[in-house]
Amino acid sequence: MNIAVKSHTSDAPPVDPIKVELVRGALTSTQFEMGMLLERTAMSPIIREKQDYFCGLFDREGRLLIGTMMPLGGSIVPPILDVFAREDMREGDVYWYNDCYASQGSVSHSPDEVFVKPVFLDGELVGYTFAWAHFLDIGGAHPGSTTPGATNLFQEGIIIPPVRLYREGQLNEDMFRIFIRNSRFPEVTEGDTRALLAAINLGERRMIEMLERFGVDETERAFDVLIEKTARVVDERMRETFPTGSYSFADRIDSDGHGRENITVRVTLEATPEGFVFDATASDDQTTGPINFLVHPTVPSMIFGLFMTADRQDLLVNEGMLNAIAQVKLREGSVLQPRFPAALGQRAMTLSRLQSACFGLINSATPANAHASSSAYSIAKLGNAPDAAKQFLKTMGFGVGHGARPYADGIDAVYYIAQKNYPVEFAEQNYPLRVRRYGIHMDSGGPGLRRGGCGVVRDIEVLADEVEIALRMSNVVNPPYGVVGGMSGRPGGFILNPGRPDEKVLPALSEALILKRGEVLRTQTPGGGGFGHPFDRDPELVLKDVLGRFVGVEQALRDYGVEIDIERRSIDLAATQAYRDAHRWETKLIHRGEYFESGEWYLALAN
Repeated sequence: MNIAVKSHTSDAPPVDPIKVELVRGALTSTQFEMGMLLERTAMSPIIREKQDYFCGLFDREGRLLIGTMMPLGGSIVPPILDVFAREDMREGDVYWYNDCYASQGSVSHSPDEVFVKPVFLDGELVGYTFAWAHFLDIGGAHPGSTTPGATNLFQEGIIIPPVRLYREGQLNEDMFRIFIRNSRFPEVTEGDTRALLAAINLGERRMIEMLERFGVDETERAFDVLIEKTARVVDERMRETFPTGSYSFADRIDSDGHGRENITVRVTLEATPEGFVFDATASDDQTTGPINFLVHPTVPSMIFGLFMTADRQDLLVNEGMLNAIAQVKLREGSVLQPRFPAALGQRAMTLSRLQSACFGLINSATPANAHASSSAYSIAKLGNAPDAAKQFLKTMGFGVGHGARPYADGIDAVYYIAQKNYPVEFAEQNYPLRVRRYGIHMDSGGPGLRRGGCGVVRDIEVLADEVEIALRMSNVVNPPYGVVGGMSGRPGGFILNPGRPDEKVLPALSEALILKRGEVLRTQTPGGGGFGHPFDRDPELVLKDVLGRFVGVEQALRDYGVEIDIERRSIDLAATQAYRDAHRWETKLIHRGEYFESGEWYLALAN
């Protein structure tokens, strides 16, 4: 998919670079203000604490001016324009949807609600402001709507196609009441909706102020420059990364939660002088369970665009990132392009493997820039019985280890790049649970010259008489791969009542599990893959990891070849060198349990 970048006429004077920077700052501050207003007025902790939302602006042509660090949301406005003509839009209109299939994946699971408001200046349509957020509950088979047991979209809550919620400032009360009535938590749902509306109204005011301050023509020309700048950097770095040729990679999702295992995402990138073609048609068929990911054609471009510009803070996440790939090929009926009404609620598990496969393409093309694989964040939902006098629903997110990079270790205990975890104090104060343990999942980070990030361990005791839980964890069977000699991260898992006679390992994707008062749920999340041969790691860094309880003493010797005297907190350098000389092993590009070259890896995952 190639989205054209608008350019101003050749006889127009160049845009003042100072004005371009002022416009960039205005866009950034507008997005920040919208987000802060949304956080402070929303009722759901998913928005207020976890920050599972984003806001942004589009120009009059529907081009993204500023978006999010997630590889989603690049085409929020086009689904509205597919239904409502620009000529019929009025000042005060607000449009709304959460329909994944009607939007072709612009939203990727039903709890993500999108609100869009056209912006008018002197009666002329000049842009759009939007806000998107994950709602606590929109109905469906189980509280929270994104249930691991879902087998179709109708079990995941109410479906809203692109509709007009406000007409010239007048709310469609009937439509609004229908939506609120479908939630198990109507007050929270209404409050979150009004918070999103407040955010887009603020965005509207700030966009008008920006256009009035700098002038419509000058501001729009600055938009062009900012988009072209991002597009140029992404294109240059893509061409540096991928010499002309064909590159293939694959990765696996453990399970769909309904008996199907090792679902494989397969991708190929063709690099030609004319551009790039991304082909995911060889990916496995869609699943019964809710791990399907309805990929919008802009998603691969966003994945590569975010990667290529990670070190460029002067660039905006905008339409320029959507131009990285000239053509995207997807197969209807695959796990990346499921047919309606396939369930989508746990699509993050497949999104993370698609990202991992895209990074694998980079690893194959330029190993020096290789990034090891990361796990998707883990989730446990805890609620009470549906007939309880007062219902509650606690969504607990758990950080994981991210993959190592050529220049640094992987990040430890990170939830998601654009979101946050819930504070322990908040959880204990508001829900019937007690956090008994919270720390690093030792030895989970993949060994390497650069260690993979470590996951976490958290023990949660139930303080209610009875609760129902739903669980999600990736990379329990297929841990995140290591690269260029680095080893794969270590898997995680859920354990009920650890250390007790009734200890039990729980399925990593499951629901409707009943826990009683006093029972303990242990969550151990996976670590990220390592980069480079572990025996090349500085022994002092290994000692530091051991003292910090990221790596155990035995693993320091086995995985890194470092002999540590823990009582003296010191390294035996002679013994370390002797061990490394005697036990150093040969490596290849990819590691998960054993080493593979890129082609070997792809073939192994084809079986």
